[in-house]
Amino acid sequence: MYSLPQHKYTPNLHQKVCKNSSPFHPFRVYNSTTTNTTSTPKSNVKPLVIEPGLVPVVPRVITTIDNHRPMNNDTSLQSTWSHRAWVTFGCTTLLISLGESIKGAMDLNMWVEPIIASWVGYILADLGSGVYHWAIDNYGDGSTPIVGAQIEAFQGHHKWPWTITRREFANNLHALARAVSFTVLPIVLVCHDPVVQGFVGVCSGCIMFSQQFHAWAHGTKSRLPPLVVALQEAGVLVSRSQHAAHHRPPYNNNYCIVSGVWNEFLDKHKVFEVMEMVLYFKTGVRPRSWTEPAPEWIEEIEISSQIQAQ
Repeated sequence: MYSLPQHKYTPNLHQKVCKNSSPFHPFRVYNSTTTNTTSTPKSNVKPLVIEPGLVPVVPRVITTIDNHRPMNNDTSLQSTWSHRAWVTFGCTTLLISLGESIKGAMDLNMWVEPIIASWVGYILADLGSGVYHWAIDNYGDGSTPIVGAQIEAFQGHHKWPWTITRREFANNLHALARAVSFTVLPIVLVCHDPVVQGFVGVCSGCIMFSQQFHAWAHGTKSRLPPLVVALQEAGVLVSRSQHAAHHRPPYNNNYCIVSGVWNEFLDKHKVFEVMEMVLYFKTGVRPRSWTEPAPEWIEEIEISSQIQAQ
């Protein structure tokens, strides 16, 4: 039987990397071995040479800036003449309604009923703003008929809530002004009851200006008019601290944006959660508040460069 020689290899590896502007790194590897055997070693052992090759570099992940972030000079935040016309028309319709109520109360010497009706309109406007806000926050998307644009706008508002303070007055109110005009004008033309007009005028006015109350709730105390701050602290308008809770997880509370008087009751008794369960069992549609917030709902803080650009 033949006995095979035992070999021990001790490799010495040398690597040289050539740097250049190419995205690939060619390199040359020299490999020489020293062999210890029991037999006579062979002479003139040539080193193992690997010729230059192309080794691909792992691509880098590049983070890009969101091009949809609204800027201070964004035209979508500015008012147009169409916006101003609708707001003017809406305010005129409201003034006519309130004027009809005051005139009727004077003619009939009846003041208590119109005042109570106005107060009820103010209270129900807050409730209506909460129900509507809850609905578009949790259901539908940009393709939803009639309100799709508002759903997208509210989703953008959750990501960049500070932009509402940059919106010009008519830009912020024109959509609600249009709806109020088409709703209130027929009532003004048909009904002249001071009680009805008192309710309609105040309720519609609060709904139309709810977006401005909403904008003030995102403002800082130092930048708001003193009268607005006083009304917020008195509970007449939704406060900044109360609405701030709506923009914190789990994003399913404090939906009312007129006075916020309904928020505690609705959240304490889980009214919206019950409505979500009913809709789920009836239609199988899950509200957005049941899932983790999508990236477009997570708030991005206003950066210092944007503040300085004001």
